[in-house]
Amino acid sequence: MRKIPERCPTCGETLEVTELSCLSCGTAIRGRWTTCPFCKLPPGDLEFLETFLRCRGNVKEMERILKLSYPTVRNRLNELLLRLGYVVEESRIADRHREVLDLLDRGEITASEAARRLANLGKRPLRKHKEI
Repeated sequence: MRKIPERCPTCGETLEVTELSCLSCGTAIRGRWTTCPFCKLPPGDLEFLETFLRCRGNVKEMERILKLSYPTVRNRLNELLLRLGYVVEESRIADRHREVLDLLDRGEITASEAARRLANLGKRPLRKHKEI
Protein backbone atom coordinates (compact mmCIF):
# COMPACT_ATOMS: atom_id res chain seq x y z
CA MET A 1 0.00 0.00 0.00
CA ARG A 2 1.26 3.48 -0.82
CA LYS A 3 2.06 6.09 1.81
CA ILE A 4 -0.26 9.10 2.14
CA PRO A 5 1.39 12.11 0.46
CA GLU A 6 2.25 14.90 2.91
CA ARG A 7 2.81 17.79 0.49
CA CYS A 8 0.69 19.23 -2.30
CA PRO A 9 2.30 18.40 -5.65
CA THR A 10 1.24 21.83 -7.00
CA CYS A 11 2.20 24.31 -4.28
CA GLY A 12 4.18 22.24 -1.74
CA GLU A 13 1.95 23.05 1.23
CA THR A 14 0.92 20.43 3.80
CA LEU A 15 -1.94 18.13 2.79
CA GLU A 16 -4.55 16.96 5.28
CA VAL A 17 -6.91 13.99 5.21
CA THR A 18 -10.47 15.16 4.47
CA GLU A 19 -12.31 12.05 3.26
CA LEU A 20 -12.48 8.40 4.24
CA SER A 21 -14.36 5.82 2.26
CA CYS A 22 -15.41 2.19 2.67
CA LEU A 23 -14.21 -0.01 -0.19
CA SER A 24 -16.96 -2.52 0.53
CA CYS A 25 -20.15 -0.42 0.50
CA GLY A 26 -18.94 2.91 -0.88
CA THR A 27 -19.83 4.98 2.19
CA ALA A 28 -17.78 8.19 2.35
CA ILE A 29 -17.14 10.36 5.39
CA ARG A 30 -15.90 13.93 4.98
CA GLY A 31 -14.08 15.87 7.70
CA ARG A 32 -10.61 16.91 8.79
CA TRP A 33 -8.24 14.41 10.39
CA THR A 34 -4.58 14.42 11.32
CA THR A 35 -2.28 11.57 10.47
CA CYS A 36 -0.24 9.74 13.06
CA PRO A 37 3.37 10.83 13.63
CA PHE A 38 4.63 7.54 12.17
CA CYS A 39 2.83 8.23 8.87
CA LYS A 40 5.04 11.27 8.39
CA LEU A 41 8.31 9.34 8.66
CA PRO A 42 10.31 8.66 5.50
CA PRO A 43 10.63 4.99 4.42
CA GLY A 44 14.18 4.66 5.79
CA ASP A 45 13.07 5.73 9.25
CA LEU A 46 10.12 3.34 9.16
CA GLU A 47 12.44 0.46 8.24
CA PHE A 48 14.79 1.44 11.07
CA LEU A 49 11.85 1.55 13.51
CA GLU A 50 10.61 -1.85 12.32
CA THR A 51 14.09 -3.28 12.86
CA PHE A 52 14.16 -1.76 16.35
CA LEU A 53 10.83 -3.43 17.16
CA ARG A 54 11.86 -6.79 15.67
CA CYS A 55 15.01 -6.63 17.83
CA ARG A 56 12.83 -5.74 20.84
CA GLY A 57 14.92 -2.61 21.42
CA ASN A 58 18.22 -4.49 21.59
CA VAL A 59 20.69 -2.02 20.06
CA LYS A 60 23.47 -4.63 19.93
CA GLU A 61 21.22 -6.85 17.80
CA MET A 62 20.42 -3.89 15.54
CA GLU A 63 24.17 -3.35 15.16
CA ARG A 64 24.54 -6.90 13.89
CA ILE A 65 21.53 -6.82 11.53
CA LEU A 66 22.17 -3.35 10.09
CA LYS A 67 25.97 -3.79 10.04
CA LEU A 68 26.39 -0.41 11.74
CA SER A 69 28.45 0.65 14.74
CA TYR A 70 26.82 1.02 18.13
CA PRO A 71 27.19 4.85 18.12
CA THR A 72 25.63 5.05 14.64
CA VAL A 73 22.60 3.00 15.72
CA ARG A 74 22.22 5.13 18.87
CA ASN A 75 22.49 8.36 16.85
CA ARG A 76 19.89 7.18 14.33
CA LEU A 77 17.59 6.19 17.17
CA ASN A 78 18.02 9.62 18.80
CA GLU A 79 17.34 11.36 15.46
CA LEU A 80 14.18 9.28 15.01
CA LEU A 81 12.99 10.18 18.50
CA LEU A 82 13.57 13.87 17.78
CA ARG A 83 11.59 13.61 14.50
CA LEU A 84 8.71 12.09 16.45
CA GLY A 85 8.73 15.05 18.84
CA TYR A 86 10.48 13.52 21.84
CA VAL A 87 13.27 15.20 23.77
CA VAL A 88 16.28 12.91 23.93
CA GLU A 89 18.08 12.71 27.28
CA GLU A 90 21.44 13.66 25.70
CA SER A 91 19.88 16.90 24.39
CA ARG A 92 18.52 17.74 27.82
CA ILE A 93 21.91 17.10 29.43
CA ALA A 94 23.66 19.30 26.85
CA ASP A 95 21.14 22.09 27.51
CA ARG A 96 21.64 21.85 31.28
CA HIS A 97 25.42 21.75 30.75
CA ARG A 98 25.22 25.06 28.85
CA GLU A 99 23.00 26.58 31.55
CA VAL A 100 25.52 25.73 34.29
CA LEU A 101 28.41 27.14 32.26
CA ASP A 102 26.41 30.32 31.57
CA LEU A 103 25.76 30.74 35.32
CA LEU A 104 29.47 30.29 35.98
CA ASP A 105 30.39 32.74 33.21
CA ARG A 106 28.07 35.39 34.68
CA GLY A 107 29.56 34.84 38.13
CA GLU A 108 26.26 33.62 39.59
CA ILE A 109 27.82 30.38 40.89
CA THR A 110 31.33 29.36 41.95
CA ALA A 111 33.56 26.95 40.06
CA SER A 112 33.07 24.30 42.75
CA GLU A 113 29.29 24.69 42.53
CA ALA A 114 29.47 24.41 38.73
CA ALA A 115 31.57 21.25 39.04
CA ARG A 116 29.07 19.75 41.50
CA ARG A 117 26.11 20.55 39.21
CA LEU A 118 27.89 19.20 36.12
CA ALA A 119 28.71 15.96 37.94
CA ASN A 120 25.03 15.45 38.83
CA LEU A 121 23.54 16.22 35.40
CA GLY A 122 22.91 12.66 34.27
CA LYS A 123 21.37 11.59 37.59
CA ARG A 124 17.97 13.30 37.26
CA PRO A 125 14.88 11.22 36.36
CA LEU A 126 13.14 11.70 33.02
CA ARG A 127 10.22 14.09 32.78
CA LYS A 128 6.83 12.59 32.00
CA HIS A 129 5.43 14.51 29.05
CA LYS A 130 6.72 13.03 25.83
CA GLU A 131 10.36 13.07 26.80
CA ILE A 132 12.82 10.24 26.68
